[in-house]
Amino acid sequence: MTRQLIQKNSRMLSFVSLLTVAMLVYGCNKNEKSAPIAASPAPPSSKQQAARPIQKPQTSTSIKLSPPPTSNQFDFSGKKDPFKPDAALKQVTAPAPDDFKKNLQGRLPIHSFDVSQFRLIGIITSAKENKAMVVDPNGKGYVLKPGMTIGKNDGRVKAINSNGVDVVEQFKDDSGRVRKENIRITLPRKQ
Repeated sequence: MTRQLIQKNSRMLSFVSLLTVAMLVYGCNKNEKSAPIAASPAPPSSKQQAARPIQKPQTSTSIKLSPPPTSNQFDFSGKKDPFKPDAALKQVTAPAPDDFKKNLQGRLPIHSFDVSQFRLIGIITSAKENKAMVVDPNGKGYVLKPGMTIGKNDGRVKAINSNGVDVVEQFKDDSGRVRKENIRITLPRKQ
């Protein structure tokens, strides 16, 4: 029984496949005529053809190009710069190097007092360089090395020895001349 069903199904499958192939072949027939196209317009009369001017052939040397524009074609002056932040930032001008040093020194506490107001509390001697410990009137201590600046008038530490610290101040007097003043800070005497 199953053998009969298989044979019957295979005949039915063969018939359906033949019918499908036949429909495809009929549908793909190239000799088939398409739908009629609307009537084409009448060819133009000889008078109309004569009225049209004939364009002369041009060579690359006879064509003249206009010069490129000298100014910027794109004007973005009214547009927002996408690379700038939304919040407006203040423009900070960089001070000159000399001004920067003076401003920096003016802000440091060691440069806010006169050299004579500092007290020497200790000296450290070594083979390389000597160092000194000074205290300002507020009680804050500083370690000094030769070459450092101290005081309001940019006094430069010249030498540190067992007797004290030698500071040289340069300043302009009333006549405009640069004057140098040597100041010595000594250790207090023991009582």
